[in-house]
Amino acid sequence: MKRCLRDKMIEVCDRKIAQKGEGVGLSFYAFFANKNDNPELLMQAAEWWIKTHELDHFEKAAKIKQMVLDGL
Repeated sequence: MKRCLRDKMIEVCDRKIAQKGEGVGLSFYAFFANKNDNPELLMQAAEWWIKTHELDHFEKAAKIKQMVLDGL
């Protein structure tokens, strides 16, 4: 996973948790704007989320953050 994606995922998870609490869920789309301005990074996030880890559409932000920190 590219460092910029890893950093973005952690940043977004931290922000969502701060705003809505530990139980907040998100999808991999949360890491991107509502436009496809970086398709390569979007596909990398989708592959990590869907293909590599077979995660549900929505997952707890705390879980995603921990997975990223653990290097999974």
